[in-house]
Amino acid sequence: MNVYNRSTIIEFYTKHGDAKIPLEVWYDQIISGNWKSPNALKKVFGGNLSILKNNRVVFDIKGNDYRLVAVINYENQWLFIKFIGTHAEYDKIDANSVDLYKSKLSSKLKSLKNGRRNNKK
Repeated sequence: MNVYNRSTIIEFYTKHGDAKIPLEVWYDQIISGNWKSPNALKKVFGGNLSILKNNRVVFDIKGNDYRLVAVINYENQWLFIKFIGTHAEYDKIDANSVDLYKSKLSSKLKSLKNGRRNNKK
């Protein structure tokens, strides 16, 4: 499976050092699998996984200290990280709609557009 926005994971464990090894283990498990359904994930991750609607999945990381929300396209073998944070941060979001990556992408696009405008002057 391909994981998009791996940089989000690295950025997160740079700030939360105790999450580095658990996130690397999670990442290795995800990329080495050929996940065809939520049930296939459930067989491996068991109680450390919650299945939501619209192909969203919540992974408990490091004994539930951290949560990672992802959208999975099982047919194309793509996983998109939508949120990663502490359990307390997770409690403040809606896991069915959160999109951390989209916010970062929007900011980058805005800054690129603003750069182009400034260059035209």
